[in-house]
Amino acid sequence: MRDDIECYWLALAELARNMPFSSIAEVAEILFACHEQDGTVFVLGNGGSAATASHFACDLAKGTQTPGVTPFRVMPLTDNMPLLTAWANDTSYERVFAEQLKTLVRPGDVVLVISVSGNSPNVLHAVDTANAMGAMTIALAGESGGEVGKLAALTLRVPGGSIEQVEDAHSAITHSLCVALRERLRSRAELPQWANSEPFVLELEP
Repeated sequence: MRDDIECYWLALAELARNMPFSSIAEVAEILFACHEQDGTVFVLGNGGSAATASHFACDLAKGTQTPGVTPFRVMPLTDNMPLLTAWANDTSYERVFAEQLKTLVRPGDVVLVISVSGNSPNVLHAVDTANAMGAMTIALAGESGGEVGKLAALTLRVPGGSIEQVEDAHSAITHSLCVALRERLRSRAELPQWANSEPFVLELEP
């Protein structure tokens, strides 16, 4: 079994070397812009990706908090089990995320979906709904991108790997996003107070 474990980690290390770092940085900038505009980040996924979505929401909401700086507003659509099961039972599982977004999302918000295959119907409906309502849509997907890669405004494709390794990469992406955003917020908090405020203009009488 040791050989299997070592092989897994070596493959994961190779995957890490080929990650789309520029695209990950672009996602960080989008999330920061959403924060600056007082928007909300919504995250969602199924199965292991649901766990990643909930974990990311926790880290983005708490792990980036900086004294003197407004925290991120973030909401996982995976955690309200009464609401999820109500929509699944009364409408369909394909609509469990889209129906939540219809009542919550606003133009300028970010909807980040996580799907290894990129083909989960409820994820696709969520992206369609978010696009129609003026939100920015981002997908974390596997190598092919699946159907969500055709719908989301920006798709991060993990370049290869097994299902488990793609899920590992998605988790690492979200951790790297939180670290980068936390450092951006901290660097801003360290500026003098006047540098974070509107320019002061002194008007003199002629």
